[in-house]
Amino acid sequence: MKTIRYAFWAIVALCLILVGLGNTAMVTVRAMPEAISNLLNISPDVQLPLFVVIFIGVAAGLMIGFLWEWVREHRIRSDARAKTREAEALKREVADLRASKAQENGDDILALIDAR
Repeated sequence: MKTIRYAFWAIVALCLILVGLGNTAMVTVRAMPEAISNLLNISPDVQLPLFVVIFIGVAAGLMIGFLWEWVREHRIRSDARAKTREAEALKREVADLRASKAQENGDDILALIDAR
C-alpha cells in the first residue's frame, strides 16, 4: 500500500514540475480592474510567473474547500462529542450499579466477576 501511495505522490510531483517548467512566462496580476485603479489612483499590480499564479489558485481553492467542509461538519463533530460524553456517563453509572449490587449481596467472588 505504501508503494502505491509513494507512486501516486511521485506522479503528482512530476506533474507539478512539468506544469512549472511549461509556464515560466511572466504575467501581471491585478487586484482590481484598470478603470477602478485609475479612478482611485491605486495600482496594485504584481509580476509573477504563470505557474506561481496557477499554484496559488489551486492552494486557495483547496483551503476554501477544507474550510467549507470543516464548517459543514461542525454539527457532526459536536454530536459525536455529546455521544461520547453520554457513553462515558453510562459506563460510570453501570460501574456504580455493579459496585452497589455487590455490596448488597455481600459476595466478594461475584463482585470480582462483575467488575470484569
